[in-house]
Amino acid sequence: MTDPAFDEVIHAPNRLRICTTLATVDAMEFSVVRDVLAVSDSVLSKHVKVLQAASYVSVTKVRNGSHPRTWLALTPEGRDALAGHITELRRIVEMTQARK
Repeated sequence: MTDPAFDEVIHAPNRLRICTTLATVDAMEFSVVRDVLAVSDSVLSKHVKVLQAASYVSVTKVRNGSHPRTWLALTPEGRDALAGHITELRRIVEMTQARK
């Protein structure tokens, strides 16, 4: 079980959605993540840079024929941070429900 830990890097809505999307796969192409989140390239790129700086997401560029493809993956550190963040969110929700 992962220790609860609120993570402000992950908590931003788009970054949380990126992490949860990547948590279900080994890696996903940038354009697929963009389409799943329904955001622009620039919005996704901005949030990926923040996650990459925190060592939560790795970015791999692969040349496929004439155009390069960018792949995103949640790192082991990113998976741990996401699990801790989700555990903390659940703890907060449970505290609220216990007060009813």
